[in-house]
Amino acid sequence: MPAIVGAIKVNSVGTSSIVHIGDVITISPYSEVKTFAGAGSFNTGDGLNIYNQNSVTNTYDNDVIDQPIAGNL
Repeated sequence: MPAIVGAIKVNSVGTSSIVHIGDVITISPYSEVKTFAGAGSFNTGDGLNIYNQNSVTNTYDNDVIDQPIAGNL
């Protein structure tokens, strides 16, 4: 179905963002990122007590490719 779009305002678009207005079949991202974080890095909430003694983050990745994006160009 055709889309009828009124006034829009785009303040900023990041490097891996997608801005779409109207009809679309498929939207594919064009970037990838691998995040490494130590123990307790993504904890959220009130009153957390985190005790991480001798925490080590293993960043060795033997398969090298996790999610290829070669077809999303």
